[in-house]
Amino acid sequence: MHPRSIALTAIAAAAGLILVGCAQESSGGASSSAAPASSSAEPGSSSASPSPTAAPDECAKESLATIAPGTLTIGTDSPAYPPYFVDDDPTNGQGFESAVAYAVANNLGFTPAEVTWTIVPFNKSYAPGAKDFDFDINQISITPKRAEVVTFSDGYYTVNQAVIALADSPIANATALTELKDVRLGAQVGTTSLKYIEDFIQPNSDIFVYNDTNDAKSALKNGQIDGIVVDLPTAYYITAVEIPKGKIVGQFPAQEGGEQFGMLFQKDNPLVNCVNQALAELEASGELQAIQDEWLAGTTAPYFKE
Repeated sequence: MHPRSIALTAIAAAAGLILVGCAQESSGGASSSAAPASSSAEPGSSSASPSPTAAPDECAKESLATIAPGTLTIGTDSPAYPPYFVDDDPTNGQGFESAVAYAVANNLGFTPAEVTWTIVPFNKSYAPGAKDFDFDINQISITPKRAEVVTFSDGYYTVNQAVIALADSPIANATALTELKDVRLGAQVGTTSLKYIEDFIQPNSDIFVYNDTNDAKSALKNGQIDGIVVDLPTAYYITAVEIPKGKIVGQFPAQEGGEQFGMLFQKDNPLVNCVNQALAELEASGELQAIQDEWLAGTTAPYFKE
């Protein structure tokens, strides 16, 4: 064969091999992707639509619409009282509510360094309007009236109210609510403690109302009133630490459904759904009960007869 013919034949053979290789690569690609493309692409489209991605978890940290991006802002009052907080310092993680707040934050993906606390006076917390916190935790009882203008989480603690008096007080050994009708009783303004006096004792004289629990405790120690009403864990702490001469006279009969503390949010804040999920997981794991056992005293104070 002529040398030129040999060269042409070799070139043709090489070209054939290249074409075969391209055809095989194209065929291999079609076998893995062509079928899904033909089933999902619109008629006449030149390529398949991308596969849909899963919606991000609404409770993932990066999905949460917090007041400050990447930070969880929590409100509480000042002073921050024991046994809910220790040393008037919510940031130390000590005390029942501080520990619960950090447990919820951790469940949502926030480290302690990514939690910021802000001071919110108790009565301001449940007032209507915009909030400068993601949620407030401050022994705020869930009530229908408050829930008209703010949103509450599920309850994280079921509480009873109790009466404290000095051990030598005339009411120190009272066993029935009727025995409290003619004595001087006090409570913090805006609290369910005050409402319990109004609704269950219905005293014959004016109730002494104070701006905060510290003022009420001072009035009791100074003999200006006969007793104060506070929630039961606070009553245990006051009589054990702050007023050793004090005594828990009794606790109010438990109400149907119980009085519960809830975290408070601006009305309809969707963050509440994720906090409720966190609380449910903390309860299921036993962590919420462990925090309660660590920071709150027992519940064995006697009940008043109605």
